[in-house]
Amino acid sequence: MNMEIRLKFKSIAKAMLCILLSIVSISAAATPWDDKKPEDVVATLDKKFAEGKYSAKGADTCLMCHKKSAVVMAIFDGVHGNPNMKDSPMADLQCEACHGPLGNHNKGGKEPMITFGENSPVPAQKQNSVCMSCHNDSQRIAWKGNHHDNADVACASCHQVHTAKDPISDKANEVAICTQCHTQQKADMHKRSAHPLQWQQMVCSDCHNPHGSLNDSSLKQMSVNENCYSCHAEKRGPKLWEHAPVTDNCANCHNPHGSVNDAMLISKPPQLCQQCHASDGHSSNAYFGNQANAFTSGNSCMNCHGQVHGSNHPSGKLLQR
Repeated sequence: MNMEIRLKFKSIAKAMLCILLSIVSISAAATPWDDKKPEDVVATLDKKFAEGKYSAKGADTCLMCHKKSAVVMAIFDGVHGNPNMKDSPMADLQCEACHGPLGNHNKGGKEPMITFGENSPVPAQKQNSVCMSCHNDSQRIAWKGNHHDNADVACASCHQVHTAKDPISDKANEVAICTQCHTQQKADMHKRSAHPLQWQQMVCSDCHNPHGSLNDSSLKQMSVNENCYSCHAEKRGPKLWEHAPVTDNCANCHNPHGSVNDAMLISKPPQLCQQCHASDGHSSNAYFGNQANAFTSGNSCMNCHGQVHGSNHPSGKLLQR
């Protein structure tokens, strides 16, 4: 009887041990410094960088614990994990090139390393400083102070390193990734008149540099109009008779991300035209009951003034020819 009780006790003890080990393994999957304040984590990291205690064995030391993680091992599928590439992190300080000096991290596991992404306690600017230490080229020369930088967007919010190919580098994924944050533009591109962003026939980076530029809205060209002319060359002047809002800014009349109105107009004619042409010599009474007229039929003002982007006709002063 005593033997039977002992056997039952041992089986219960084994079961409890298994449960305890599973709990430990689950908690180990979480960052072991999650209980520390972000400012304490940053202070520790700054101290580790000042001390510069890198591992003599590099990635071999890290992989003693982390090699069972498929996410970690995926680094070797891409360029960042290729030791044969001269500028690759794996050809330099290896894992510590991005995650910082090892220090005493492997001695108890409570000393933090730099982690990336929205769940990291490390501020976005410090995360990005790691990436920019290598990727500080002409494409990112305007990163400092641009919209994404000011909004504390981390590089890891858009890019993935531990993978064979960064998903955002595929144009089929780009718009979906950008519109996770730019929700207004996502709504606009699904309106009845829009650029073909939702079918990936265009992508955001056709017009914008996500890493910043010296122009408004991080445009790739020097102005809104120059951006538009890269596709809409037929609208480029100079014209003999020019339309002032057209030469100033295409966005005066069009919403480039999409609109409920034809031709992506920000408002429906004649209301759009009358924002400038309130006293244009026409009858002040634009509408005569239910009767059709030049303002309410077909193309509205464009029934007569068809060349709204400018005219080269000798008698086209009113943009009619």
